[in-house]
Amino acid sequence: MQVSVETTSNIERRMTIGVPAQEIDKAVEKRLQETARTVRMNGFRPGKVPYKVVKRRFGDSVRQEVVGEVMRDSYVKALEESDVSPAGWPRFEPKTMEEGKDLEFIAVFEVLPEIELGDLSKIEVEKMVAEVTDKDIDKMIDNLRRQQATMKEVKRKSKNKDTVTIDFKGYIDGEAFEGGEAQDHRLELGSGQMIPGFEKGIVGAKTGEDIEVEVTFPEDYHNEDLKGKPAKFEISVKKVEEPQLPELNEEFFQRFGIEADSEEAFREEVKKNMERELKQAMSAKVKNDVVDGLLETTEVDVPQALIDQEIDRLRNDAVQRFGGQMDPQQLPKEIFQDQAARRVKTGLLFQEIVKANDLKADDEKVDEKIREIASTYEQPEEVVTHFNSNPEQKAQIESVVLEDTVVDFVLDQAKVKEKKASYDDVIQVAQQQRG
Repeated sequence: MQVSVETTSNIERRMTIGVPAQEIDKAVEKRLQETARTVRMNGFRPGKVPYKVVKRRFGDSVRQEVVGEVMRDSYVKALEESDVSPAGWPRFEPKTMEEGKDLEFIAVFEVLPEIELGDLSKIEVEKMVAEVTDKDIDKMIDNLRRQQATMKEVKRKSKNKDTVTIDFKGYIDGEAFEGGEAQDHRLELGSGQMIPGFEKGIVGAKTGEDIEVEVTFPEDYHNEDLKGKPAKFEISVKKVEEPQLPELNEEFFQRFGIEADSEEAFREEVKKNMERELKQAMSAKVKNDVVDGLLETTEVDVPQALIDQEIDRLRNDAVQRFGGQMDPQQLPKEIFQDQAARRVKTGLLFQEIVKANDLKADDEKVDEKIREIASTYEQPEEVVTHFNSNPEQKAQIESVVLEDTVVDFVLDQAKVKEKKASYDDVIQVAQQQRG
């Protein structure tokens, strides 16, 4: 077998492979003989079909099948001899396939890029610093109570946090516009569901009142025809309801999986959960800045094969989130292209930093991460034992810790600026990054 490799770009290789005709012909003959022993044809008893008849009938298809197998096997063997590591399966381009002639074909494939890391000291990271205050806890508990609230109709003027049932119709320059009309629409005042000024204009209205509210559509509104335009809404208030918040008792606490016998104990559990969420959000913000900095300072040629693999993972994740009722391949790959490319680039950069600096996941940090995860369960010790006795799941934790180690390594060399922030600020940034 003859092999030569041509470098056509930083990540593409063209491997030319030659296989002697004798090897192909021998494999084809063996396959045809096996076919003759099993094939059924009219006029012949099973296993008694002459070789020449079998060759005339099946020769071309068998040869094509054998050539495909030989190309795959030869390619794998050539990789072992050439010390080349492909990033994905190749594209085969046959050059000569005629019977009696040596087989020659080209395998076109991508390899992992050689990465030269940029200047890490040029990376700028904004580190948000925040803590959970009593005010934050009060707001969180109020939100939890409102999630469980029942509604009671009232005859007074409406105010923020009330839910109103309304009919409305919108006009621009005196003409009704498409999508600007609804009946029996339930709206929580102050929720920000509607365009600025709409909800505020309803505050103070009572059941049975007809009001007019003038607003201006935002410049970044999703409908091009409405962007920046002034509009008038005619609104009929049909019902005003206020939320009846549940009492802070053990029954309420248990709805959220918290075993507490007092409001003080409940607040403490809520605080722990918020602090854990805050820590994760601040870490995610820092990691995102580090990744942005790495991508800006280092050029990375990404094999499309790796991007395609990541797109398939993202497709599967999306389908699972929506109930798994469709074929993931039905989702257009373009939707995931940018996210997949960023993930692959990030993975390659992190791998290069690990390799170049001999970084490892510290055992103590792995144990700490496992205990942190376990603390969210009712039986934390059982969870710790489970991770330590399950090599695959523990390896996932080690991978997370190794990523954290890379982030810390970059932070030691980057320009880090701390910024004081509130709990809400940090959580909002984290949500925007996830979105």
